[in-house]
Amino acid sequence: MKKLIFTGSCAALVTPMHADGRVNFTALKHLLEVQIEQGSDAVCVCGTTGEASTLTDQEHLAIIRTAVETVRRRIPVIAGTGSNDTRHAIVMSRQAKALGADALLLVTPYYNKTSQDGLIRHFTAIVNEARLPAILYNVPSRTGVTIHPETYAILSREPLIVAAKEASGDLASIARTAALCSDSLTLYSGNDDQIVPLLSLGGKGVISVLANLAPAAVHRMCRLYLDGRVEQSRQMQLNWLEVINALFCDVNPAPVKAALNMMGLAAGPCRLPLAPLAAKETARLRAVLEMHGLLSRADGPAAHAAGAS
Repeated sequence: MKKLIFTGSCAALVTPMHADGRVNFTALKHLLEVQIEQGSDAVCVCGTTGEASTLTDQEHLAIIRTAVETVRRRIPVIAGTGSNDTRHAIVMSRQAKALGADALLLVTPYYNKTSQDGLIRHFTAIVNEARLPAILYNVPSRTGVTIHPETYAILSREPLIVAAKEASGDLASIARTAALCSDSLTLYSGNDDQIVPLLSLGGKGVISVLANLAPAAVHRMCRLYLDGRVEQSRQMQLNWLEVINALFCDVNPAPVKAALNMMGLAAGPCRLPLAPLAAKETARLRAVLEMHGLLSRADGPAAHAAGAS
């Protein structure tokens, strides 16, 4: 089995912004400390939830640098460096390694898309040039590309392709991937509503949007399952479904940033083309957060009350 990057919960961290759209590095440092204090097992920056697609390369690398310097090896830092341009992904991945990132998150090519053979060539080229462990990110709803189980099996032969973040929602396909790859590819859930189902297929954790709000709870959900306390973990998954659904009432990360702002954390706005939540969705989100005790503290996620549920 390849070395695990992490086991448990990794927050797919938002990129906090000032009102004028500049990256708020002070708030970013605070969010990273919250994740560590409340038990996250890793943190992922510059992914989908981190609005990587609207960051300049300079901002992108500054965020990775800030994360590495703030975390100081207390937990792994995973840097999103994927691109639909293989050459650009290689450049960003090399620089992420130079900045001290522990691993890469590589999304499938979007817009221009590619064949399965193209995926193999693309990901292989990146890891061979960057020389850093990589998590492949399968999110066909955003990219229009799906990594097939048979393609995963080929890619898993690469020593530095160690894991996959599975956000396809297709549990049958994920099960086939698990069967074909066995210990050569670690699976992480990319959907918060499928944490326990994916763990049941042999997954080792989640890269989570929910963990922005409730890092202790997501860590505990994973830990319970991995420690054999399956029924308690299953009940946590069910208890959090309403919050999870509310976090996807609009395009991610608009709802999770709105939620963090409601909780007293300076997440700020999203960059266009993502728009603020409409009044109806804002009211729904606030009601759900209040119902689950997530607005009980003004200084961040309600780690104790929510984390124990």
